[in-house]
Amino acid sequence: MTRQLISTGSPFEKVAGYSRAVVDGDWAWVSGTTGYDYAAMTMPDAVEDQTRNAMETIGRALAEAGFDLADVVRAVYYITDASSMDAVFPLVGQYFAEVRPAATMIVCGLVKPEMKIEIEVTAKRR
Repeated sequence: MTRQLISTGSPFEKVAGYSRAVVDGDWAWVSGTTGYDYAAMTMPDAVEDQTRNAMETIGRALAEAGFDLADVVRAVYYITDASSMDAVFPLVGQYFAEVRPAATMIVCGLVKPEMKIEIEVTAKRR
């Protein structure tokens, strides 16, 4: 199987020279995904809305590559405020409650002040 590049059409991908996801064989790596609504190119204020947008973008990228959120084996969550954990955990839990990937949450700065969360995942086709 050849390497496949997945794009969401985000202008950031072309400018920065990256793919939303890269598939190689039975593996898919999804780039760090923030909460932008890429159709409208807007960022909601609430970390909850950003989390949902990021997870939906990730889900679409995986689906385009022939994967499902159930294939995720690793998730990394980057949040800008530790207090966001209480809002983020139940939301990602809705997506991953049955999957239960290995996961890490890191408190850090992100590249734009409106970004409150960034999520990256790795998936292995079952």
